Amino acid sequence: MRLALGLEYTGVAFTGWQSQPDGRGVQDALEQALGAIVGTPVGTIAAGRTDARVHATMQIVHFDSPVARPDTAWVRGVNSHLPVDVAVQWVQPVADDFHARFAATARHYTYLVANRPVRPALLAGRVGWYHRPLDVAAMARAARVLAGTHDFSAFRAAECQAKSPVKTVTVAAVAVDGDCIRFEFSANAFLHHMIRNIVGALVYVGAAKAPETWIAELLAGRDRTRAAPTFAPDGLYLTGADYDAIWGLPSTRRRLPTAIASARA
Repeated sequence: MRLALGLEYTGVAFTGWQSQPDGRGVQDALEQALGAIVGTPVGTIAAGRTDARVHATMQIVHFDSPVARPDTAWVRGVNSHLPVDVAVQWVQPVADDFHARFAATARHYTYLVANRPVRPALLAGRVGWYHRPLDVAAMARAARVLAGTHDFSAFRAAECQAKSPVKTVTVAAVAVDGDCIRFEFSANAFLHHMIRNIVGALVYVGAAKAPETWIAELLAGRDRTRAAPTFAPDGLYLTGADYDAIWGLPSTRRRLPTAIASARA
């Protein structure tokens, strides 16, 4: 029996989604918890591989279970075996050909940057930080050029294993959100470190280290060495993925609350 689940986690204590030899991946924690309910080892596949210290308000996962369990076992039971910073939100039986990664038609991310002179403490590990005032309007205008289908090689990590650097971005927006600046991105898929590299470049624009036209120049140049450094992982959140209605899934997106609310969650 194949099941899909929606997972929420804070990435501060983890080395990322993917299983690691030291057992510190979110995948390790989830598979151990599922195994405790099933009674045998369980493998999982996720919609996206988040990096170390990256969070998720809605990560979609599928797994195969050799046994049936009541709905309460898949949510409350699994959660009882998970650390406090990981929690299953829902579980849904799906067709055997459902695949959390390959069936996804889009992914959605939010990045939060605390923009104030002193580094945050209550939001430590939950937001990025830039100490000098940023021009949000300039960053928003610069981000518009990212929408559409482009070669994103200028924002691609050297270790990226994607077959093609060409991706289609449908949302690239920047706005003020409480004490933070919120960056929203949606695309059919993302390259390794693509969002953090884009945020780093937009922060350069907001800090007047580069003109608004620089983002278009970077896209056209397709040269990672000309772009800004990769921004910190702390403020990055996977907020969901899109799937065709034929799969019958519950909501697969969950918008990140305001910065203050997320700190108290």
